Amino acid sequence: MTRMPTIVRTAWVGPVRIAVLLGAAMLAVTACSGGAIGSNTVGTSGPNYVASSYSSKYFAPGSRPLAPVVTATTLDGKKFSLAAEHGRTVVINFWGSWCADCRKEAPDLAALARRFAAKGVDFVGDDVHDYPAAARAFEQTFNVGYQSLNDSGSQVALAFHSTVPLSAIPSTLVIDSSGRIAARVVGETSYNELRQLIQAVLAGKS
Repeated sequence: MTRMPTIVRTAWVGPVRIAVLLGAAMLAVTACSGGAIGSNTVGTSGPNYVASSYSSKYFAPGSRPLAPVVTATTLDGKKFSLAAEHGRTVVINFWGSWCADCRKEAPDLAALARRFAAKGVDFVGDDVHDYPAAARAFEQTFNVGYQSLNDSGSQVALAFHSTVPLSAIPSTLVIDSSGRIAARVVGETSYNELRQLIQAVLAGKS
């Protein structure tokens, strides 16, 4: 059965101490891991991510939080700036090669990136707390054609902590062309679910 996104209005949450968040998140991941994070192949399970309750939200125009200023380096060593994407819709997927649910949703994300490429939608991955070699193997295995940020220190994920729990991997955000967060999926997404959210954002539906 296809999960339907819940349309809600929300408010931007105030900042929290970054150091405390990072320390708590790393402790949580370590506690759940049972093994070292990362691998040179995507076949090994690595740690289990910290599971969060699944949720899907569409932020109505007028109640969309402004996306943080993000600059980072991709897995290919290129510079990325979210501000440079202004005027285009951006889908950011937070993932790790060690995450089983990330592997499940990867083919759908890759297919949607190809589908919406000509409609002004850019997909960007944020590879969290991972090894670049394992991440590149993941991208090759699942034919991920869009760029991913090398976020081994979780700094990009921290920047979005008010909207996406730091420990919730995978998660996906849709940022509208004005640079505001328009939709969020916490947990594994599906082709139809994310397609509907992207189409709603493009259409400006409330």
